[in-house]
Amino acid sequence: MAGAPDIYDEVAYAYDGTLEGLLSAIFASYANREVPTDVAPGARLQPRLGQRVAVIETNPEHAARVLSGVRRVGGWQPVLALKRAACSDEPDAGTAALRFVRYAMDEQKRRNCGTCRKKSCKGRGGGGPCPRQRGRAFSDITHPAVERLFQISRSIGQECEHMRQFVRFTHLAGEGQSLWFARCNPKASVVPLVMGHFVERMSDVPFIIYDEVHEVAGVYDGGDWYLVNTAGNGDLQAALPDATADEALFAEAWRTFYRSVSIDARYNPELRRHFMPKRFWKNLTELQETPGLRKT
Repeated sequence: MAGAPDIYDEVAYAYDGTLEGLLSAIFASYANREVPTDVAPGARLQPRLGQRVAVIETNPEHAARVLSGVRRVGGWQPVLALKRAACSDEPDAGTAALRFVRYAMDEQKRRNCGTCRKKSCKGRGGGGPCPRQRGRAFSDITHPAVERLFQISRSIGQECEHMRQFVRFTHLAGEGQSLWFARCNPKASVVPLVMGHFVERMSDVPFIIYDEVHEVAGVYDGGDWYLVNTAGNGDLQAALPDATADEALFAEAWRTFYRSVSIDARYNPELRRHFMPKRFWKNLTELQETPGLRKT
């Protein structure tokens, strides 16, 4: 029953939690001619009763082929959605990615555009995707195979925006080292998705963004950036230099500015929690308490 996204075999695919691992699992679904019920990282997979578990090895070549095929059929939007799904903590993110790819590859290519004037267009006879139909797959957000991936992608996009807004850096220096350090606690492992944003804006200084929830750090050394798995190594900041002498002064100046622009008559804690999720508060400089000042 390969190619039918609504019919599943009683098998679950476990991968290593990376984007390449997820794409390798999707490739394996086609290679093995089966549609697994679940696709999830091995650490989060909870097998169903009587379900066989297949561990899929990460293959960069297979991953590249899947990504290239999705880009050819759907454009850049579904490619971005797959990248976001690989960063999601949702247990069904991998399954949603597989369902979408099978829908996009197996169903979209059989669409007949019916309006293309090119006689050589494969879409006129249903023999393949028409260039004018490119990107249509991800726009079918009411389709069950698209809706869930669309929801996950939108949620991860919102979390990336929160990261861009609520990351606060501290200047550290000592023993010839100088860098900027930020601690965060997002609800998904979105550091790989936002590193490019911060590299563009802080390209002249080395910095580290440490995700204490997922135990991963994005490190920029002034030339390139890379990810470091900090699991089992304790608190990363403890191994770094101390804050500079003037860091406390600048932090207090920022808190003073934050308090000075606030309007007590318009204080709305529910609205603030909506736009500034409370999980970020403990790492926001402006919301840290200062001795002798009331809590805002």
